[in-house]
Amino acid sequence: MRRETQNILLILLGGALLKLSFTDMYLRYVKAGLQPLLIAAGAVMILLAVIAIARDLKGAKDTEDTAHAGGHAADSHDAHGHKASRSPWMLLLPVLAVFLISPPALGADTVNRSDRNAAQETKKGNGFAALPAGDVLPMSLTEFVTRTAWDDSGSLDDRTVKLTGFVVRKNDATYVARLAISCCAADASPIKVRMTGSGFEAMPTDQWVEVTGKVVPGSATKDTAYVPTFTVSDIAPIATPTDTYES
Repeated sequence: MRRETQNILLILLGGALLKLSFTDMYLRYVKAGLQPLLIAAGAVMILLAVIAIARDLKGAKDTEDTAHAGGHAADSHDAHGHKASRSPWMLLLPVLAVFLISPPALGADTVNRSDRNAAQETKKGNGFAALPAGDVLPMSLTEFVTRTAWDDSGSLDDRTVKLTGFVVRKNDATYVARLAISCCAADASPIKVRMTGSGFEAMPTDQWVEVTGKVVPGSATKDTAYVPTFTVSDIAPIATPTDTYES
């Protein structure tokens, strides 16, 4: 591959990173806190390509001046039969992925590929903070699953809770789920709650929902891979949120 082409690909790759970084699209792949690093990486790629182009132009001018002074043209590198490397063409793949495919955030397929539930493992006991009062308690799936698995005080028993996630089906079970990430989509871990009752049968897989109900006490155990059972009293479809992951 010619150096000019490599530099153009580097500019395209940096531009793709900046395109992701200045829209909500980057939240499909990394945590919100990594946006400044994406912007910096894209800017550095473009800067390096610009510097390389400037150096090539200067080198070409110096070669031309030398050739005119010496009365002959310098042979090009490729003229000696050296084979150009094809590996830089791999830089084109992420560019095409961003501009042509725009892969969506991870969803139900990712959840179904894992049998574990990413409840934060902590020592069983009553060391959880007190829950706020209210008729309906909105909670993240991470906190809900962690409490049902490890809080011996039964703080969620008989509490009406509202959860937000997408619908997942596996075998005869239906779940509301999300994916938790520490850094990026590559380290995503599923968090899921099994739904019982009615109202969710017509919801398609990967549909985002707000589901209200109560936990079945004692349902999040080692035998169930710490997946609690949730008795649904109400479920409503919602639009896909901008940030689909939990931290």
